[in-house]
Amino acid sequence: NPIKYKIHLEPDLKNFRFAGSTEILLDVVRPVSETILNILELAIWNCKVRVGDSFVDCPFYVNPTKEEVTVSLPKEMAGNITLMIDYVGHINDKMAGFYRSQYKSEGKVRYIAVTQFEESDARRAFPCFDHPEKKAIFDIEMIIDENLAAISNQPISEEQPLGDGRKLVKFQQTPKMSTYLLFFGVGEFEFIEDPGKVLVRAATMPGMTEYAGFGLEFGRKSLDFCEDNFGTKYPLPKLDLIAIQDFAFGAMENWGAITFRENLLLHFPEITSRAGEERICEVVAHEIVHQWFGNLVTPSDWKYLWLNESFATYFGYGAVAYYHPEWDIWEQFLNGQTDIALERDALHETFPIEIPGGEHVVINTSTAPIIYNKGASILRYIKEYMGDDSFKEGLKYYLKMNEYACASSSSMWESFEEVSDKPVTRIMKSWIEQPGFPIVEVKRDGQKLMITQKRFTYLPNEYDQEWFIPITVRVFYENGETGSITTLLDSKQGVIDIGRHVISYKVNDRQAGFFRVKYNDERNMQELGNRVSRRELPSEDRWGLQNDLYALVKSGDASIDDYLSFLSNYTQEDDFLPLIGIAGNLFHAYLVLENVQREKVASFGKSFLENVLAHIGYEPGANEKHTRSILRDQIILHAVLYGSKDVEDMALRKFTSLMRNETIHPDIVKSIMQVGALNGDDKEFDWFETRFNTSESEHDRMNILVALGCFREKKLIQRAQQYILGRVPGRNKFVPIVSMTANPNAVPHMWDWFRSQLNAVEQFHPLHYERVIAGIIPVCGLGREDEVTAFFKDYMRKKSKARDAIKLSLEKLEINSRMRSSQVLNA
Repeated sequence: NPIKYKIHLEPDLKNFRFAGSTEILLDVVRPVSETILNILELAIWNCKVRVGDSFVDCPFYVNPTKEEVTVSLPKEMAGNITLMIDYVGHINDKMAGFYRSQYKSEGKVRYIAVTQFEESDARRAFPCFDHPEKKAIFDIEMIIDENLAAISNQPISEEQPLGDGRKLVKFQQTPKMSTYLLFFGVGEFEFIEDPGKVLVRAATMPGMTEYAGFGLEFGRKSLDFCEDNFGTKYPLPKLDLIAIQDFAFGAMENWGAITFRENLLLHFPEITSRAGEERICEVVAHEIVHQWFGNLVTPSDWKYLWLNESFATYFGYGAVAYYHPEWDIWEQFLNGQTDIALERDALHETFPIEIPGGEHVVINTSTAPIIYNKGASILRYIKEYMGDDSFKEGLKYYLKMNEYACASSSSMWESFEEVSDKPVTRIMKSWIEQPGFPIVEVKRDGQKLMITQKRFTYLPNEYDQEWFIPITVRVFYENGETGSITTLLDSKQGVIDIGRHVISYKVNDRQAGFFRVKYNDERNMQELGNRVSRRELPSEDRWGLQNDLYALVKSGDASIDDYLSFLSNYTQEDDFLPLIGIAGNLFHAYLVLENVQREKVASFGKSFLENVLAHIGYEPGANEKHTRSILRDQIILHAVLYGSKDVEDMALRKFTSLMRNETIHPDIVKSIMQVGALNGDDKEFDWFETRFNTSESEHDRMNILVALGCFREKKLIQRAQQYILGRVPGRNKFVPIVSMTANPNAVPHMWDWFRSQLNAVEQFHPLHYERVIAGIIPVCGLGREDEVTAFFKDYMRKKSKARDAIKLSLEKLEINSRMRSSQVLNA
């Protein structure tokens, strides 16, 4: 096991090369004649081991396929061994390892060099034992140009001019930590700081610090929230929040040196929308929660990655909700996390939150909705079951018992059971260790509810699975009172006694549980619909009822007519959660169905969304709720696609103002740009191109990229496709392509384009390539299912690229295809 790394680096930003020297102190329990380390794309030129007072040369062998170097020792050795390895590497443009990010300053293109190591790219920057379990102390030093700044996990301990235009920068030693959390960066960083017991800084490219105050302030608040809730102080003396232009992910939780895409840290007045502000807060909080869940306590294996991501997701929302209760964050959690997880996990092509065996876990479009979204939803579920106090005490105990060490899922259950008398292990193992989730079917028999469980999938299944399901049922009595009954369903069937005088019941109160519900009781559904229309149910339940019903439409157990008929109960609805859920489901149906069925959805959607917009207003109000702004920006384009002339006229008037450089409210800029593109010609395309090239805000540039996917005319769709591959930076090429896959005008042209440009698209960052696959196959493959399926089956035989994303997307294509044909039969 490694005890300590001493890493010396000399990055050359002119030639994109770096020289490195790494000294590793190892603790070797048994005598060994060789040791194996991870390396990737490094050229080692010298390798030595300390014998007595001097270093002795060692032969070494590099295996590029296994990403390993085997170092042969001069004799069998045990105890403390010191290795010294000298090497050179390339500061790459892959947004992985030690890489370069481009920016413009004073009209010139410049570069910084930064690191991105999760899951296993530290080996691209220095030879190491690149596994989270192999924690060690790190001593970092760099020789850099005098005019540049260096950042690492710890503060600078010493700067020493070398007299040749360069300086040596040394950093304080880190605590014991995993390789994937190490960070070093060099460039023209500028800083603003929030001094305190822990120094919190924001680092940006030149001239951008004025936009970093919002994120910095919420970073300080998130740090305070975590210290108060987790019972353990933040262990480092400083925390940097670093904005980087070329960044593949949203952000990365490097200990004490968190990196972000610019639009997820920088706030531009008059440009960043309220949705953008929320996203900044949520991402900043998520990464700061990681300083405890992931950094202080690290999973002992990647299979336990959910212990990082589920907790960071859940408490990231918790921090935002604490400081901004008026934002209705937990409602947004149901739509933005739980719904995505239920959608993803209803496929045959899924897997448990805790990956079985020793399989390598990679965060991608297939795994993220399970490890982040489902995991966080299960935490919400178990917290409701355990109670808030027991849940928090259990977490504090877990962190205390495992700090600076590694943990597994059982460490978490043991901590929960230490503070709770409930069978947490039994329940959680059923949710964490098996794939999928149940549908609970309910039928009333007098004073009893007969309930059954089975795994829910959109396509037929014969799985024999059971979950331990805490269920709360809200019951409504004849005298107008309500009550609740909580039970634990621990077998395939169960009975709930609801007593006398009950006229209606809602299973899964406030959608706390991670399961679908099917009522085999038409009278109860009718009664619940009446309660929806009278707004007597909480918004979570009004959301859940229609959402579960739409899932049954997708699985073939209900018709689109059943769904639209039930939506007649929502004509007076004005809460964000039910409305955003309905809008998303209607748009999915609109994209998937065709001919008469599509027209039926469009007709309903047009009047429904016009009604919503008439109620909430076409323009944001000064003090309106965030959720109202977010809803409006989501539904304007949908209303126009469904044929709303009123909404289209309003949007085009606003777009004309935008083209004249007049300011319009940032909360509607994205949707106004989308409608502007939908109705645009070459003149409008030129305007988008100019604005994209001159805007200094990544938030604004992202809005433009989404709009570039919204053109109606074929020639403009083709022009946009060319522009994406030729002119859009690599970090963002996927954005307009994914936007096109949700544009019914572009959908018919996407498959042929994808086939013809496959070589270019394959060069995208792996995560972005998967997003393109996941966008194109499920909808753009409709009507050519056999061709698309045959193509990808052949593709997967030849290549391992994006295999998970391809398999889940082909299943989604089959679900959509089946829904299209079954709804035609039901028409």
